[in-house]
Amino acid sequence: MTSLALIGIYGGTFDPIHFGHLRVAEELVSDIAFNRFFFVPAGTPRLRDIPFASKTQRAGMVALAIQDNPDFLLDTREIKREGVSKTVETLRAYRSEYGENVALCLIIGADTFLKIHQWCDWHEVFELCHVVIVNRPGSPLIKHKQGFPEEIQQACGSRWITCSASLASQPYGLIYAAPTTLLDISATQIRALVAAKKSIRYLLPDAVSDYIKTHQLYTGEYEFKKTGQHCS
Repeated sequence: MTSLALIGIYGGTFDPIHFGHLRVAEELVSDIAFNRFFFVPAGTPRLRDIPFASKTQRAGMVALAIQDNPDFLLDTREIKREGVSKTVETLRAYRSEYGENVALCLIIGADTFLKIHQWCDWHEVFELCHVVIVNRPGSPLIKHKQGFPEEIQQACGSRWITCSASLASQPYGLIYAAPTTLLDISATQIRALVAAKKSIRYLLPDAVSDYIKTHQLYTGEYEFKKTGQHCS
C-alpha cells in the first residue's frame, strides 16, 4: 500500500496559544507521524468572536510557543489574507502547493467539527484533506455518530477510520478521531485571569506569558469586546 507524506494543519485563533494546544499537537505528531506540522493562526474568523489580540500579536505568541520544537512550524498565510478567513481557501492553497502526493490533515476540535456544515463550501473540505478531530474539555466526545446534524451524517458516514496509519493511504477524504490528552485549559480562562490581574503561570509557556505582559494584552476593555459578524 502506498504511504504518502503527512502534512498537519492546525488552525485556530490562538488567543492566546496555551499548553492545551501544544500538548495536543505534541501527541498528534507522535501518533500520526506527521512529516510537517503547521500552526495556522486565523485572520478574521466567521463563526466565532473577533479575537482580542491582533493578527500579528497572535502569530507572535505562536512563534514564541513553538520556537524550541523543530517539529512545529508557523504558517501566517491566513493573517496576511484580506477579509474573512476561509478554511477552504487555505486548504486549496495547501493542495495547490503540495499536489496529490501528500496527505493533508486538518486538525479541528470536536466542537468545531459539529459545526462544519456551517462552513463556506464545506463539502469541498473532504476533497482537499483528511479531518483529524481532537476532543476539548467541555466538548462532546466523538465516540459515536448519533446526534450529529443530518448534513454531517450524510457527508461523513463512510469516511470514519479507527487507525491513524490509514491517513497515509490516500491524500484526502477520511475522518479520524484522535485520542489525545485533554488539559482543562482555555484561552477564555487565560484572558479572564489576565483581566482580573491574576496569575496565568503554568497555563502557557513563559515566553507567551511575558509577551502578554509586555504588550498589555487582555486588559482594560476585555469584557466589552463585541462578537464578530464576519465570514470564515
